[in-house]
Amino acid sequence: MKVLVPVKRVIDYNVKVRVKPDQTGVDLANVKMSMNPFDEISVEEAVRMKEAGTATEVVIVSIGPKQAQETIRTALAMGGDRGILINTDETVEPLAVAKILAKVIADESPDLVLLGKQAIDDDSNQTGQMLAALLDWPQGTFAYKIEKDGDALTVTREVDGGLQTVKLATPAIVTVDLRLNEPRYASLPNIMKAKKKPIDEKAPGDYGVDISPRLSVVKVTEPPVREAGEKVEDVATLVSKLKSAGAI
Repeated sequence: MKVLVPVKRVIDYNVKVRVKPDQTGVDLANVKMSMNPFDEISVEEAVRMKEAGTATEVVIVSIGPKQAQETIRTALAMGGDRGILINTDETVEPLAVAKILAKVIADESPDLVLLGKQAIDDDSNQTGQMLAALLDWPQGTFAYKIEKDGDALTVTREVDGGLQTVKLATPAIVTVDLRLNEPRYASLPNIMKAKKKPIDEKAPGDYGVDISPRLSVVKVTEPPVREAGEKVEDVATLVSKLKSAGAI
Protein backbone atom coordinates (compact mmCIF):
# COMPACT_ATOMS: atom_id res chain seq x y z
CA MET A 1 0.00 0.00 0.00
CA LYS A 2 1.38 3.38 -1.04
CA VAL A 3 0.68 6.25 1.37
CA LEU A 4 0.76 9.95 0.45
CA VAL A 5 1.17 12.36 3.37
CA PRO A 6 0.68 16.13 2.83
CA VAL A 7 2.49 18.32 5.38
CA LYS A 8 2.37 22.07 6.01
CA ARG A 9 4.98 24.52 7.29
CA VAL A 10 3.45 26.64 10.07
CA ILE A 11 4.56 28.78 13.00
CA ASP A 12 5.87 26.50 15.76
CA TYR A 13 3.12 25.84 18.29
CA ASN A 14 5.40 26.97 21.15
CA VAL A 15 5.83 30.45 19.66
CA LYS A 16 3.63 33.32 20.86
CA VAL A 17 2.04 34.70 17.72
CA ARG A 18 2.32 38.45 17.11
CA VAL A 19 -0.16 40.42 15.01
CA LYS A 20 1.23 43.01 12.59
CA PRO A 21 0.72 46.64 13.68
CA ASP A 22 -1.53 47.29 10.67
CA GLN A 23 -3.64 44.20 11.55
CA THR A 24 -3.25 42.75 8.05
CA GLY A 25 -1.97 39.40 9.32
CA VAL A 26 0.47 37.59 11.57
CA ASP A 27 4.11 38.70 11.80
CA LEU A 28 6.29 35.90 10.39
CA ALA A 29 9.61 37.77 10.54
CA ASN A 30 12.30 35.87 12.50
CA VAL A 31 9.73 33.37 13.77
CA LYS A 32 10.49 29.67 14.23
CA MET A 33 8.58 27.53 11.75
CA SER A 34 7.83 23.81 12.12
CA MET A 35 5.68 21.03 10.73
CA ASN A 36 1.99 21.31 11.56
CA PRO A 37 1.46 19.09 14.67
CA PHE A 38 -1.47 17.19 13.12
CA ASP A 39 0.69 16.46 10.07
CA GLU A 40 3.43 15.09 12.34
CA ILE A 41 0.86 12.59 13.61
CA SER A 42 -0.08 11.58 10.05
CA VAL A 43 3.60 11.10 9.14
CA GLU A 44 4.13 8.98 12.26
CA GLU A 45 1.11 6.81 11.43
CA ALA A 46 2.29 6.28 7.85
CA VAL A 47 5.76 5.31 9.05
CA ARG A 48 4.27 2.87 11.57
CA MET A 49 2.27 1.32 8.74
CA LYS A 50 5.48 0.86 6.76
CA GLU A 51 7.26 -0.65 9.75
CA ALA A 52 4.36 -3.06 10.24
CA GLY A 53 4.52 -4.12 6.59
CA THR A 54 1.13 -2.58 5.78
CA ALA A 55 2.58 0.26 3.69
CA THR A 56 5.29 -0.13 1.07
CA GLU A 57 6.15 3.53 0.41
CA VAL A 58 5.53 6.84 2.18
CA VAL A 59 5.55 9.93 -0.07
CA ILE A 60 5.65 13.37 1.56
CA VAL A 61 4.21 16.40 -0.26
CA SER A 62 4.16 20.05 0.79
CA ILE A 63 2.83 23.22 -0.81
CA GLY A 64 4.72 26.34 0.20
CA PRO A 65 7.91 28.39 -0.14
CA LYS A 66 11.41 27.03 -0.72
CA GLN A 67 11.90 26.76 3.06
CA ALA A 68 9.19 24.08 3.15
CA GLN A 69 11.94 21.70 2.03
CA GLU A 70 13.04 21.70 5.69
CA THR A 71 9.58 20.48 6.70
CA ILE A 72 9.75 17.72 4.09
CA ARG A 73 13.24 16.75 5.30
CA THR A 74 11.89 16.43 8.84
CA ALA A 75 9.19 14.04 7.60
CA LEU A 76 11.79 12.09 5.62
CA ALA A 77 13.95 11.83 8.74
CA MET A 78 10.96 10.37 10.58
CA GLY A 79 10.76 7.61 7.98
CA GLY A 80 9.32 8.99 4.74
CA ASP A 81 10.81 7.69 1.50
CA ARG A 82 10.77 10.71 -0.82
CA GLY A 83 9.30 14.19 -1.05
CA ILE A 84 7.50 16.52 -3.45
CA LEU A 85 7.55 20.31 -3.01
CA ILE A 86 5.00 22.47 -4.80
CA ASN A 87 6.95 25.71 -4.63
CA THR A 88 4.97 28.93 -4.19
CA ASP A 89 5.33 32.04 -2.04
CA GLU A 90 1.61 32.77 -2.30
CA THR A 91 -0.94 31.89 0.37
CA VAL A 92 -2.79 28.83 -0.91
CA GLU A 93 -6.36 28.37 0.33
CA PRO A 94 -7.79 24.91 1.17
CA LEU A 95 -9.68 24.45 -2.13
CA ALA A 96 -6.57 25.22 -4.19
CA VAL A 97 -4.56 22.88 -1.94
CA ALA A 98 -7.10 20.11 -2.54
CA LYS A 99 -7.00 20.70 -6.30
CA ILE A 100 -3.19 20.52 -6.37
CA LEU A 101 -3.18 17.38 -4.22
CA ALA A 102 -5.73 15.81 -6.57
CA LYS A 103 -3.27 16.35 -9.45
CA VAL A 104 -0.39 14.92 -7.41
CA ILE A 105 -2.52 11.90 -6.55
CA ALA A 106 -3.28 11.37 -10.24
CA ASP A 107 0.49 11.14 -10.85
CA GLU A 108 1.37 9.08 -7.77
CA SER A 109 -1.67 6.74 -7.52
CA PRO A 110 -1.52 6.21 -3.73
CA ASP A 111 -3.81 3.78 -1.94
CA LEU A 112 -4.18 6.08 1.06
CA VAL A 113 -3.87 9.83 1.63
CA LEU A 114 -3.17 10.51 5.29
CA LEU A 115 -3.28 14.13 6.44
CA GLY A 116 -3.79 16.19 9.56
CA LYS A 117 -7.39 17.19 10.27
CA GLN A 118 -6.40 20.87 10.18
CA ALA A 119 -3.45 23.27 10.24
CA ILE A 120 -2.90 25.30 13.39
CA ASP A 121 -2.37 28.56 11.48
CA ASP A 122 -5.76 28.94 9.78
CA ASP A 123 -7.71 26.08 11.48
CA SER A 124 -9.73 25.59 8.28
CA ASN A 125 -10.33 21.82 8.63
CA GLN A 126 -11.42 21.65 4.98
CA THR A 127 -8.67 20.20 2.78
CA GLY A 128 -9.27 16.50 3.48
CA GLN A 129 -13.01 16.76 2.92
CA MET A 130 -12.60 18.83 -0.26
CA LEU A 131 -10.01 16.39 -1.59
CA ALA A 132 -12.31 13.43 -0.98
CA ALA A 133 -15.10 15.25 -2.84
CA LEU A 134 -12.88 16.10 -5.82
CA LEU A 135 -11.65 12.51 -6.12
CA ASP A 136 -14.98 10.89 -5.14
CA TRP A 137 -13.05 8.76 -2.62
CA PRO A 138 -14.35 7.49 0.72
CA GLN A 139 -13.15 9.50 3.71
CA GLY A 140 -12.61 8.99 7.42
CA THR A 141 -12.12 12.20 9.39
CA PHE A 142 -10.78 12.82 12.94
CA ALA A 143 -9.16 9.38 13.06
CA TYR A 144 -8.52 7.96 16.54
CA LYS A 145 -7.40 4.54 15.28
CA ILE A 146 -6.61 3.11 11.82
CA GLU A 147 -6.44 -0.60 11.05
CA LYS A 148 -5.93 -2.53 7.82
CA ASP A 149 -8.83 -4.88 7.15
CA GLY A 150 -8.03 -6.92 4.05
CA ASP A 151 -8.32 -4.56 1.09
CA ALA A 152 -10.18 -2.02 3.24
CA LEU A 153 -9.43 0.23 6.21
CA THR A 154 -11.26 0.35 9.53
CA VAL A 155 -11.15 3.87 10.95
CA THR A 156 -12.30 4.73 14.47
CA ARG A 157 -13.37 8.39 14.51
CA GLU A 158 -13.67 10.86 17.36
CA VAL A 159 -17.20 12.31 17.40
CA ASP A 160 -19.12 14.40 19.92
CA GLY A 161 -20.86 11.36 21.39
CA GLY A 162 -17.70 9.25 21.72
CA LEU A 163 -16.17 7.01 19.04
CA GLN A 164 -17.56 5.90 15.69
CA THR A 165 -16.07 3.11 13.56
CA VAL A 166 -16.32 3.20 9.77
CA LYS A 167 -14.99 0.85 7.09
CA LEU A 168 -13.46 2.43 3.98
CA ALA A 169 -12.67 0.84 0.66
CA THR A 170 -9.29 1.93 -0.69
CA PRO A 171 -8.14 4.24 -2.15
CA ALA A 172 -9.31 6.52 0.65
CA ILE A 173 -8.71 9.84 2.43
CA VAL A 174 -8.13 9.84 6.20
CA THR A 175 -7.60 12.91 8.39
CA VAL A 176 -6.01 12.30 11.78
CA ASP A 177 -6.75 13.63 15.25
CA LEU A 178 -4.46 14.26 18.22
CA ARG A 179 -4.89 10.96 20.05
CA LEU A 180 -3.96 8.68 17.14
CA ASN A 181 -0.31 8.40 18.20
CA GLU A 182 2.72 10.15 19.69
CA PRO A 183 5.12 11.31 16.93
CA ARG A 184 8.75 10.24 17.26
CA TYR A 185 11.76 12.52 17.32
CA ALA A 186 13.99 12.22 14.27
CA SER A 187 17.39 10.78 15.27
CA LEU A 188 20.61 12.42 14.08
CA PRO A 189 21.54 9.49 11.78
CA ASN A 190 18.09 9.64 10.17
CA ILE A 191 18.38 13.41 9.75
CA MET A 192 21.66 12.88 7.90
CA LYS A 193 20.11 10.14 5.74
CA ALA A 194 17.14 12.39 4.94
CA LYS A 195 19.47 14.89 3.27
CA LYS A 196 20.16 12.29 0.58
CA LYS A 197 16.53 11.37 -0.05
CA PRO A 198 15.04 12.87 -3.23
CA ILE A 199 12.69 15.88 -3.26
CA ASP A 200 10.99 16.72 -6.57
CA GLU A 201 10.21 20.41 -6.99
CA LYS A 202 7.28 21.68 -9.02
CA ALA A 203 5.00 24.72 -9.21
CA PRO A 204 1.20 25.07 -9.04
CA GLY A 205 1.26 26.09 -12.70
CA ASP A 206 2.72 22.71 -13.62
CA TYR A 207 -0.62 21.21 -12.58
CA GLY A 208 -2.73 23.91 -14.20
CA VAL A 209 -4.26 24.97 -10.88
CA ASP A 210 -5.28 28.58 -10.26
CA ILE A 211 -4.27 29.49 -6.70
CA SER A 212 -5.72 33.01 -6.78
CA PRO A 213 -7.33 33.70 -3.38
CA ARG A 214 -11.12 33.62 -3.12
CA LEU A 215 -11.11 35.24 0.32
CA SER A 216 -9.62 38.48 1.61
CA VAL A 217 -8.51 39.13 5.18
CA VAL A 218 -10.34 42.14 6.57
CA LYS A 219 -8.54 42.37 9.90
CA VAL A 220 -6.50 40.24 12.29
CA THR A 221 -6.65 41.08 16.00
CA GLU A 222 -5.26 39.51 19.15
CA PRO A 223 -7.71 37.83 21.53
CA PRO A 224 -8.82 39.91 24.53
CA VAL A 225 -6.62 39.70 27.61
CA ARG A 226 -8.05 37.35 30.21
CA GLU A 227 -8.97 38.89 33.52
CA ALA A 228 -6.99 37.78 36.54
CA GLY A 229 -8.55 35.16 38.80
CA GLU A 230 -9.62 35.76 42.36
CA LYS A 231 -8.75 33.74 45.46
CA VAL A 232 -11.41 33.01 48.06
CA GLU A 233 -11.02 32.14 51.74
CA ASP A 234 -13.38 29.14 51.94
CA VAL A 235 -15.87 26.99 50.05
CA ALA A 236 -18.86 28.99 51.27
CA THR A 237 -17.44 32.16 49.73
CA LEU A 238 -16.71 30.30 46.47
CA VAL A 239 -20.28 29.00 46.29
CA SER A 240 -21.65 32.47 47.02
CA LYS A 241 -19.59 34.05 44.23
CA LEU A 242 -20.57 31.32 41.76
CA LYS A 243 -24.25 31.89 42.57
CA SER A 244 -23.95 35.65 42.16
CA ALA A 245 -22.23 35.10 38.80
CA GLY A 246 -25.05 32.80 37.68
CA ALA A 247 -22.68 29.84 37.26
CA ILE A 248 -24.72 27.65 39.62
